[in-house]
Amino acid sequence: MTSTHDERTRGGSRTEPPRPSDGDEEALLPELVAHLREHRTKLRQQWASRIREENLLQAMTSQEMSAETTSVYDNYVEVLETGSVAALQQYARDLSERIIPRGVETHEVVGIVLLLRDVLARSLFEKYQRDFGMLNRVLDAYEPAANRIANTVAVSFVDERERVIRQQQDSIRELSTPVLPVRERLLILPIIGVLDRERARQLTVQLLGGIRTHRAKVVVIDITGVPGMDETVANHLVQTVDASRLMGASVIITGLSPDIAQTLVTIGVDLSKMATIGDLQGGLEEAERMLGYAPSRPDGAPMP
Repeated sequence: MTSTHDERTRGGSRTEPPRPSDGDEEALLPELVAHLREHRTKLRQQWASRIREENLLQAMTSQEMSAETTSVYDNYVEVLETGSVAALQQYARDLSERIIPRGVETHEVVGIVLLLRDVLARSLFEKYQRDFGMLNRVLDAYEPAANRIANTVAVSFVDERERVIRQQQDSIRELSTPVLPVRERLLILPIIGVLDRERARQLTVQLLGGIRTHRAKVVVIDITGVPGMDETVANHLVQTVDASRLMGASVIITGLSPDIAQTLVTIGVDLSKMATIGDLQGGLEEAERMLGYAPSRPDGAPMP
């Protein structure tokens, strides 16, 4: 009787529940999930303490960090239980949308997920350390799932961050090449800074959209602020002029620098397709004549 009692109480006062048989690691996951949920508060606090020690998520307030770490913990355990990568990917995207605007960096997200993996692994070690065979099987079940979660979160966060960067770049380009209505049927497109291939492409899209929206008949493209352009961009500018003409709008180019003019001549651009005026004021006056308006001086008086 004493021997039997000792075997049943070895390792604690409670009798351990039946364990899954060897080779059935997947059957261990429900037991692991139950343990992680039972000790949720303690483990989450340990994880938050590790995050602070590593100086991660400093861009977030204490309340924000508490809310997000609680959410991440619960979703982490849920994915361990269900194995649903699709649900994890959706959660990782939602998480990224919330925390990227707060200034959280990619290495921080990867870091906190790896810290959570470590905290949970240590908890499992403490639970099963008296049975090394069982401990090995538990870790064999836990580690692949935990690594899959860490990899999925990292990839999703990087993808979302790249999307945000592309969106910001597009917004900056739109702001740097505004299509401005000056008066009815007349648009001006002032270009400042380097005109590379991508910006030239976006310029064309914005200009053609502006022509359609405002039913423009004349467009003045001012490139006074463009320091130079290569052959590819120069050809793209000519194509933009041709596309505008197909949409019923004449284009006047103003502010040609000697270097850009030389480039246009060197690449053999048909200058008869391009109306050029020395400066922006002269270009606007010519545009008003083309539209039948009486050009006016800066003080509002009619031109002689």
